[in-house]
Amino acid sequence: MRGVAAAGCTALLLAGCVSPVAGPSGLYAQPIGNAPVTSNPTPYSDALYCLADYARRYELPSPRMAVGRISDYTGTISADGGRQITQGASLMASSALAKAGARLVERYDTSVSELELRYANNRLIGNSAVDPQDPGYRRILAGQVPGSDFYLVGGITEVNYNIRSAGFDVAAGQVKDNGGSGLINGRVFVMNVAIDLRLVQTTTLEVVDVVSYQKQIVGREISAGVFDFLNGNVFDVSAGGSGLEPVQLAVRALVERATIEFMSNLYGAPGPDICLNPSNDPLGGRPTYAAYPTTDDRYGPTHANNTGGSRVARGVRRSGE
Repeated sequence: MRGVAAAGCTALLLAGCVSPVAGPSGLYAQPIGNAPVTSNPTPYSDALYCLADYARRYELPSPRMAVGRISDYTGTISADGGRQITQGASLMASSALAKAGARLVERYDTSVSELELRYANNRLIGNSAVDPQDPGYRRILAGQVPGSDFYLVGGITEVNYNIRSAGFDVAAGQVKDNGGSGLINGRVFVMNVAIDLRLVQTTTLEVVDVVSYQKQIVGREISAGVFDFLNGNVFDVSAGGSGLEPVQLAVRALVERATIEFMSNLYGAPGPDICLNPSNDPLGGRPTYAAYPTTDDRYGPTHANNTGGSRVARGVRRSGE
């Protein structure tokens, strides 16, 4: 009876956290959790900031960059019916370019600008007019919208589940009828996600750079339990934990690593290694491109022209690929 009473008191305490009638604050229940908002970096975010500092230090101009559609081409669907892979890779690319100090022009969602340009063309949008003789409508000037020099486009092309997995189960117990037993097990598995991006020169539609990267993701689980009879009482206790490296954060890391590659080349830097530690970057430690630098300035005024910088050698295999 004491056990039943204790369980009933616990249930009442839990039920007291929720009420069918809204309180003075207008809430049925107070939400749990008080974690503050934090930044969302990847292992490559510091390198992007470093690249922006490098460009400012040597006064290297950034071309105007735009981001197109970076779609999910894997077609994977989660168990609850939603997409397994993020649909926001284009937004991640915009954030990565901004971290690298790139000059951005909006091309992904121009709905507001197009609507206001249409309103302005019909003289429906006005600015605060101080002169009664001046209607103060917004004027449209030829060439007022700057164009982009390059744009980034591509997609998430691979997600491979359970590339390799391993696990163990260990159980032990007594042979007598009222003996106890225990169990411990663990699992680990590896999956990966890949991305293919290309950098396109807007005016000529020439693909000037391409990257194809993949990142592996690890997940693990461990649990243990004990079952025993003590003085006529039954005890069944179990505990465990599991974790999966965030898949969407892996996509962000892929986008940021590709952005380092693109922007270091556009700035005319010797390579991504100026901001990446080769010992922590499997793609680093060697020249980014096979060594036959081109002498033509195919980017025109958009390419940073610092001394010692290298041009993209078109069609050259990147080291490590």
